[in-house]
Amino acid sequence: MLMPYLYIDFINDKGRGVFTQEFIPAETIVEISPVVVMSAEDRIHLDKTLLHDYIFEWGEDSSRCAMALGFIPIYNHNFQSNCEYFMDFDDESMMIKTVVDIEAGAELTVNYNGDWDNKKKLWFRVS
Repeated sequence: MLMPYLYIDFINDKGRGVFTQEFIPAETIVEISPVVVMSAEDRIHLDKTLLHDYIFEWGEDSSRCAMALGFIPIYNHNFQSNCEYFMDFDDESMMIKTVVDIEAGAELTVNYNGDWDNKKKLWFRVS
């Protein structure tokens, strides 16, 4: 499930990002997408590729990894994001939900640390 008002656009110095054509109220589910779950052994190989930046740790013990489908890999990071992601390990899916009202034309962001306001240092430099 992907809301029809979402779209991908290019942002200078950031690459692609997810945007909305319409106002979105807080607490709205905007995307539910399946994931492809891979083993810890697969992760060793993926970490040597560009896909490293697009996969998620997966499972209660984070022993596996997953590649989300849909727009989920395209949401950019923000330490105070306007969306949050949730993982359903049993259903092998991820969900994106807004945490604040989002105006039309705005970029939708997630905190790559999981919790929308987690300020833990990331594996890449954030300007």
